[in-house]
This record gives sequence, structure tokens and C-alpha cells, in this order.
Amino acid sequence: MKFLTWFTTISADIPKMPVSVLIRNGLNIIYFVGGLIAVVIMIIAGYSYLTADGDPQKAQKGMRTIIYCAIGLVVMISAFAITNFVLGRVE
Repeated sequence: MKFLTWFTTISADIPKMPVSVLIRNGLNIIYFVGGLIAVVIMIIAGYSYLTADGDPQKAQKGMRTIIYCAIGLVVMISAFAITNFVLGRVE
């Protein structure tokens, strides 16, 4: 019970922000993490492509992964631009 009494006496100044700013910050975190994952996958796929040692299936798989990753990055950058444009108009 002592903890609950202490917890209720805390008076922290919680900053108030508009919902659009909160959504924008959340989406920016998601885009950042997605971009990091895409770059790591692209590096792994590039390594797989370079170490194919003449195996056409392994080289094709690596190249396909690089292409799909690049397409995903383009889609993610487009989504980032669109959501920031829309949320910029909402404020």
C-alpha cells in the first residue's frame, strides 16, 4: 500500500501534444525500424549473391531479394512522404 500512496503523489509534467504529432512520431519510428531491417536484408542478400560461386539458383535468389527489398524501400519512402504530407496539412 505504501507504493500506491507514493505513486499517486508523483506530479510529473506530462507534455500535451496533438494527436497528429503523436501519430507522426509513431510512424517515423516504424519507418526507421523498417528502413534498418531493409538495409540489413539487402546487405545479407548482396553477400548471398556475391558468394553464389557460380550457382545460378543462389545468385538468382540473392538478386531477387535485392530487387524486392529495393521495391519495399521505395514503397516505404513513398508512404513516409504521403503520411508526412497529409499530417502536415492536418495541423
